[in-house]
Amino acid sequence: MTATALEQLSGDYTRIEQAIDFIDTHQEAHPPLADIAAAVGLSEFHFQKLFSRWVGISPKRFLQFLTKEHAKKLLADSRNILDVTYETGLSSPGRLHDLFISCEAMTPGAYKAKGKGLTIGYGVIPSPFGPCMIAFTPKGICNLKFLRDRSEDELIEWLAAQWPRAEVVRQAARAMDFAHRIFNTGIPDTPAPLHLFVRGTNFQIKVWEALTRIPPGHTVTYQDIAGHIGHPGAVRAVGTAIGKNPVPYLIPCHRVIRKMGIFGNYGEGKSRKKAILGWESARAGYPKKQP
Repeated sequence: MTATALEQLSGDYTRIEQAIDFIDTHQEAHPPLADIAAAVGLSEFHFQKLFSRWVGISPKRFLQFLTKEHAKKLLADSRNILDVTYETGLSSPGRLHDLFISCEAMTPGAYKAKGKGLTIGYGVIPSPFGPCMIAFTPKGICNLKFLRDRSEDELIEWLAAQWPRAEVVRQAARAMDFAHRIFNTGIPDTPAPLHLFVRGTNFQIKVWEALTRIPPGHTVTYQDIAGHIGHPGAVRAVGTAIGKNPVPYLIPCHRVIRKMGIFGNYGEGKSRKKAILGWESARAGYPKKQP
């Protein structure tokens, strides 16, 4: 996927999110496709083209992925998925669209040093879910944040506050290289792993490692994560750890939803969570079309 293609998808996402927001606001009225298209300033024809370009399917089919009924089915079909992926390995050559992740936790000493001696590169780059900042050290990616309603300068200030004793350097070309690997839909069967370099408590690291075992096109509940890491009573703590995920999307906290099929909160925005889940379901070919 070229930089131009990523920029196109990133630009498309603005209207995708507007459409999701409109549907959420008017869900009781069940607005027809023409009304949703009009709400984002497009004709129905161009609305169809937008979704075909962004996700490869029609808006009608995509929006089916955003219903509570579909979310419940995802949970039912993903039962025990964490145990299965633990036993078989996170990724297999036959499964498409996986990211191969290796996660290294910062040592307690390095954690206390607050980045002292580290050089952190960063870049604000386009993605299928809007512009995002990718930050990285020689040991791996340490932060990923979508711009949302923040300016680029505000995001860089946030990054510097996370690593107050590190040298923070703009490296846009390197960040774009990571973006191609992270968001490329044509991932080869045996890609080199993407290394993550994260800092957190032992409990947080356990939660984040469990999240990396959830394949695209699947979801689990907070209770599932708590049980999988051996702390079935720590559901609230699991939610807190998920909220502190330093690299959303790569550590896929968006794949955790509530028991009754409610999508729930997401630090990068509720509509973005729905968009990512729908995008992943579409690319995983799930659910299969009926003959």
